[in-house]
Amino acid sequence: MRVFVTTCVAAAVVAIGSMPVAAQRAQTREGSVEARLRVLEDKQEIHALMMNYGRTLDARDFAGFEQLFARDAEYGSARSAPVKGPGAIRAYLEGQLKKNAAPEPGRDFHLFYNETIDVNGDRATALSKGAFYVRGESNKLETTAVVNYHDELIREDGRWKFKRRILGEARPGSTAAQ
Repeated sequence: MRVFVTTCVAAAVVAIGSMPVAAQRAQTREGSVEARLRVLEDKQEIHALMMNYGRTLDARDFAGFEQLFARDAEYGSARSAPVKGPGAIRAYLEGQLKKNAAPEPGRDFHLFYNETIDVNGDRATALSKGAFYVRGESNKLETTAVVNYHDELIREDGRWKFKRRILGEARPGSTAAQ
Protein backbone atom coordinates (compact mmCIF):
# COMPACT_ATOMS: atom_id res chain seq x y z
CA MET A 1 0.00 0.00 0.00
CA ARG A 2 2.81 2.42 0.91
CA VAL A 3 4.52 1.83 -2.46
CA PHE A 4 1.24 2.52 -4.29
CA VAL A 5 0.65 5.80 -2.43
CA THR A 6 4.25 6.91 -2.92
CA THR A 7 4.00 6.11 -6.62
CA CYS A 8 0.76 8.10 -6.96
CA VAL A 9 2.20 11.12 -5.15
CA ALA A 10 5.34 11.00 -7.30
CA ALA A 11 3.23 10.79 -10.46
CA ALA A 12 1.18 13.81 -9.39
CA VAL A 13 4.31 15.85 -8.67
CA VAL A 14 5.73 14.94 -12.09
CA ALA A 15 2.42 15.78 -13.81
CA ILE A 16 2.14 19.18 -12.11
CA GLY A 17 5.81 19.88 -12.67
CA SER A 18 5.42 19.21 -16.39
CA MET A 19 2.46 21.58 -16.79
CA PRO A 20 3.26 24.89 -18.47
CA VAL A 21 3.89 27.59 -15.86
CA ALA A 22 1.04 29.76 -17.17
CA ALA A 23 -1.43 26.86 -16.83
CA GLN A 24 -0.27 26.24 -13.25
CA ARG A 25 -0.78 29.90 -12.35
CA ALA A 26 -4.20 30.04 -13.97
CA GLN A 27 -5.28 26.85 -12.22
CA THR A 28 -4.18 28.00 -8.75
CA ARG A 29 -5.53 31.56 -9.17
CA GLU A 30 -8.90 30.74 -10.76
CA GLY A 31 -10.75 30.47 -7.45
CA SER A 32 -8.88 33.32 -5.86
CA VAL A 33 -9.71 35.68 -8.75
CA GLU A 34 -13.41 34.97 -8.24
CA ALA A 35 -13.05 35.48 -4.49
CA ARG A 36 -11.13 38.73 -4.96
CA LEU A 37 -13.71 39.97 -7.45
CA ARG A 38 -16.51 39.17 -4.98
CA VAL A 39 -14.74 41.17 -2.24
CA LEU A 40 -14.33 44.13 -4.61
CA GLU A 41 -18.01 43.96 -5.57
CA ASP A 42 -18.98 43.75 -1.88
CA LYS A 43 -16.81 46.77 -1.05
CA GLN A 44 -18.42 48.75 -3.87
CA GLU A 45 -21.92 47.82 -2.62
CA ILE A 46 -20.96 48.83 0.94
CA HIS A 47 -19.52 52.11 -0.35
CA ALA A 48 -22.86 52.78 -2.10
CA LEU A 49 -24.69 51.97 1.16
CA MET A 50 -22.53 54.48 3.03
CA MET A 51 -23.17 57.16 0.38
CA ASN A 52 -26.92 56.42 0.41
CA TYR A 53 -26.92 57.08 4.15
CA GLY A 54 -26.06 60.72 3.50
CA ARG A 55 -28.06 61.00 0.28
CA THR A 56 -31.29 59.82 1.91
CA LEU A 57 -30.83 62.07 4.94
CA ASP A 58 -29.99 65.09 2.80
CA ALA A 59 -33.09 64.47 0.66
CA ARG A 60 -35.19 63.85 3.80
CA ASP A 61 -36.05 60.45 2.27
CA PHE A 62 -36.67 58.77 5.61
CA ALA A 63 -38.44 55.77 4.06
CA GLY A 64 -35.34 55.10 1.95
CA PHE A 65 -33.09 55.79 4.94
CA GLU A 66 -34.88 53.16 7.03
CA GLN A 67 -34.20 50.53 4.34
CA LEU A 68 -30.43 50.89 4.85
CA PHE A 69 -30.57 49.12 8.23
CA ALA A 70 -30.82 45.41 9.07
CA ARG A 71 -33.88 44.13 10.93
CA ASP A 72 -31.95 44.04 14.22
CA ALA A 73 -29.77 47.10 13.58
CA GLU A 74 -28.35 49.39 16.26
CA TYR A 75 -27.40 53.04 15.88
CA GLY A 76 -25.89 55.45 18.35
CA SER A 77 -22.81 56.99 19.83
CA ALA A 78 -20.16 55.64 22.14
CA ARG A 79 -21.58 57.90 24.88
CA SER A 80 -25.18 56.67 24.89
CA ALA A 81 -27.23 53.51 24.54
CA PRO A 82 -27.92 52.65 20.91
CA VAL A 83 -31.31 53.00 19.25
CA LYS A 84 -32.50 49.59 18.04
CA GLY A 85 -34.45 48.68 14.92
CA PRO A 86 -34.84 50.45 11.56
CA GLY A 87 -38.04 52.28 12.53
CA ALA A 88 -36.59 53.63 15.76
CA ILE A 89 -33.37 54.65 13.98
CA ARG A 90 -35.44 56.48 11.35
CA ALA A 91 -37.45 58.33 14.02
CA TYR A 92 -34.27 59.26 15.90
CA LEU A 93 -32.47 60.71 12.85
CA GLU A 94 -35.62 62.45 11.66
CA GLY A 95 -35.80 64.17 15.06
CA GLN A 96 -32.10 65.04 14.98
CA LEU A 97 -32.41 66.70 11.59
CA LYS A 98 -35.39 68.74 12.76
CA LYS A 99 -33.21 70.11 15.58
CA ASN A 100 -29.82 70.41 13.86
CA ALA A 101 -30.39 70.84 10.14
CA ALA A 102 -31.23 73.77 7.93
CA PRO A 103 -34.92 74.69 7.94
CA GLU A 104 -35.31 73.33 4.41
CA PRO A 105 -33.68 70.49 2.47
CA GLY A 106 -30.93 71.51 0.08
CA ARG A 107 -29.25 73.92 2.49
CA ASP A 108 -27.29 71.20 4.30
CA PHE A 109 -25.43 68.06 3.31
CA HIS A 110 -23.28 65.19 4.51
CA LEU A 111 -19.73 64.58 3.30
CA PHE A 112 -17.96 61.23 3.86
CA TYR A 113 -14.31 60.35 3.45
CA ASN A 114 -11.36 58.13 4.51
CA GLU A 115 -13.31 54.88 4.47
CA THR A 116 -11.81 51.47 5.04
CA ILE A 117 -13.91 48.36 4.54
CA ASP A 118 -13.02 44.79 5.55
CA VAL A 119 -15.24 42.04 4.13
CA ASN A 120 -15.50 38.56 5.61
CA GLY A 121 -18.20 36.57 3.79
CA ASP A 122 -21.64 38.00 4.56
CA ARG A 123 -20.29 40.29 7.27
CA ALA A 124 -18.06 43.33 7.12
CA THR A 125 -16.65 46.12 9.24
CA ALA A 126 -15.91 49.66 8.16
CA LEU A 127 -14.43 52.84 9.54
CA SER A 128 -15.05 56.19 7.92
CA LYS A 129 -15.24 59.86 8.72
CA GLY A 130 -18.08 62.20 8.00
CA ALA A 131 -19.03 65.83 8.33
CA PHE A 132 -22.37 67.64 8.25
CA TYR A 133 -22.51 71.09 6.71
CA VAL A 134 -25.26 73.71 6.94
CA ARG A 135 -25.50 76.98 5.01
CA GLY A 136 -25.57 79.71 7.60
CA GLU A 137 -25.52 83.48 7.49
CA SER A 138 -24.75 84.94 4.05
CA ASN A 139 -25.02 81.43 2.56
CA LYS A 140 -21.69 80.51 4.19
CA LEU A 141 -21.05 76.79 4.81
CA GLU A 142 -20.67 75.90 8.46
CA THR A 143 -19.47 72.55 9.75
CA THR A 144 -21.87 71.44 12.46
CA ALA A 145 -20.50 67.93 13.11
CA VAL A 146 -17.44 65.84 12.28
CA VAL A 147 -17.56 62.20 13.35
CA ASN A 148 -15.97 58.78 13.00
CA TYR A 149 -18.38 56.06 11.87
CA HIS A 150 -17.69 52.58 13.22
CA ASP A 151 -19.79 50.13 11.24
CA GLU A 152 -20.70 46.48 11.36
CA LEU A 153 -22.47 45.44 8.18
CA ILE A 154 -24.36 42.34 7.14
CA ARG A 155 -25.68 40.93 3.90
CA GLU A 156 -29.42 40.57 4.56
CA ASP A 157 -31.78 39.29 1.87
CA GLY A 158 -28.95 39.65 -0.67
CA ARG A 159 -28.22 43.32 0.14
CA TRP A 160 -25.62 44.96 2.38
CA LYS A 161 -27.11 46.80 5.34
CA PHE A 162 -25.91 48.49 8.50
CA LYS A 163 -26.06 46.06 11.42
CA ARG A 164 -24.45 48.46 13.87
CA ARG A 165 -23.42 52.08 13.28
CA ILE A 166 -21.70 53.85 16.16
CA LEU A 167 -20.59 57.48 15.89
CA GLY A 168 -17.60 58.85 17.74
CA GLU A 169 -15.97 62.23 17.87
CA ALA A 170 -13.50 62.92 15.10
CA ARG A 171 -10.48 64.66 16.58
CA PRO A 172 -7.15 64.88 14.76
CA GLY A 173 -5.49 61.47 14.96
CA SER A 174 -8.59 59.87 16.47
CA THR A 175 -9.86 56.55 15.10
CA ALA A 176 -11.56 55.00 18.10
CA ALA A 177 -15.21 55.48 18.98
CA GLN A 178 -15.34 57.97 21.83
